[in-house]
Amino acid sequence: MRNGPTATRRAALAAAACAAALLTGTFAAAPAASASDSAATGQGAHTGGKQLVGYFTQWGVYSGFNEKSLITSGEINHLTELDYAFSDVAADGTCSSGDSWADYQMPFSADNAVDGQADAAGQTLMGNFNQLRELKAKYPKLKIVMSIGGWSWSGQFSQLASTEAGRKKFVASCVDQYIHGNLPGLPAGAAAGIFDGLAVDWEYPDEPGNGNPYGPQDTKDFTALMKEFRQQLDKAEDGAGEHLLLTADTSAGPAVAAKLELAAVAREVDWFNVMTFDFHGSWENTGPTDFGSNTHLDPADPNPANDSYSVDQAVDYYESQGVAPSKIDIAVPYYGHQWTGVAPGPNGDGLFQPATAGGAEPNYNQIPALPGTVYWDAAAGEPYKYDAASGTFTTYEDPRSLALKGRYINERGLRGSMIWSMDGDTSDGSLTAAFGDALNG
Repeated sequence: MRNGPTATRRAALAAAACAAALLTGTFAAAPAASASDSAATGQGAHTGGKQLVGYFTQWGVYSGFNEKSLITSGEINHLTELDYAFSDVAADGTCSSGDSWADYQMPFSADNAVDGQADAAGQTLMGNFNQLRELKAKYPKLKIVMSIGGWSWSGQFSQLASTEAGRKKFVASCVDQYIHGNLPGLPAGAAAGIFDGLAVDWEYPDEPGNGNPYGPQDTKDFTALMKEFRQQLDKAEDGAGEHLLLTADTSAGPAVAAKLELAAVAREVDWFNVMTFDFHGSWENTGPTDFGSNTHLDPADPNPANDSYSVDQAVDYYESQGVAPSKIDIAVPYYGHQWTGVAPGPNGDGLFQPATAGGAEPNYNQIPALPGTVYWDAAAGEPYKYDAASGTFTTYEDPRSLALKGRYINERGLRGSMIWSMDGDTSDGSLTAAFGDALNG
């Protein structure tokens, strides 16, 4: 997932695009859920049984999307957890704020504050962290989790995870800052009680990601890192008095996910947020146009087997590797991918057609107003939009496709879903409402 408003929204599957062909054959049955699957994780504003995790971006405040926006849009009523993107990883192998102003220094006005009160001059904790605290006070069942890394800030993981000392130092710094609330320059414990756990978003072990150091040692080092996180969080629970969450944001592509010891990591995490989006997109400049987050694979997809993806395929793969359905969250994007220079093709809709260039990546709240005709692919379970006049093709999610995904999650017995990111929804939260209703009714 991308970091910051200008960073590339790279694919969870991009690293797999040129990898070996997908595994084939019959997938093994998933094992029964372990006792840890039912660990008390609580619920947020919604009290249904499925997890609905929404990502809130640190930088959203610069474009007018703040924690209060989750309330005015109604999105908060469907969320069980809010993941905060992101903590940076410093060159010395410790957790570090990537933007301390947005995180805990920026004063909020009364109009933008969750509790309707302006931050006072000299107030100890301000910024997003204080607003998260206010949000938690208003919705006490909501879990709030700090996500670490992301696409732009994964460059230090391989080195820090390569030694036991490096892992211990890194995890201790993350727990100290985000669980114990000891932020640089602020009184001890100033941010205590805000975060209910940590999400690790290393993109990706034994893959270059955004030009990062990597190597085959990352496979076992990732497992060891997650074990260290679980051990230190368990120790911190003694003081917290409640279960502290640990999740991992991981690739949906079998070729990349194969570089993780999934069954071993599953014993440490509460669940995986499997990044089932960016299957195809504007980085594939010449196309063919295709879907970015389709639930099922359309048999007409012209891409070869090693470049054909679906949510269903990712779930099957994780289960085949020993991950219980109750430890799988699938991910959905609140944005689209576009291609330009797309001819109508034999069906007149631009689907599976060559392009001359990749296009924009609009948020969903921009897509309904774009010119073109909306189509529905029943096989894939996805909408798409094509404007013949400009030759622009857009793949995206809409309320109908998310309702289908909600039903799919329930049918497969999955843990739930993760959304990237909440600022992409409409002002009335239409995507989140459709998804939440389908998930939890």
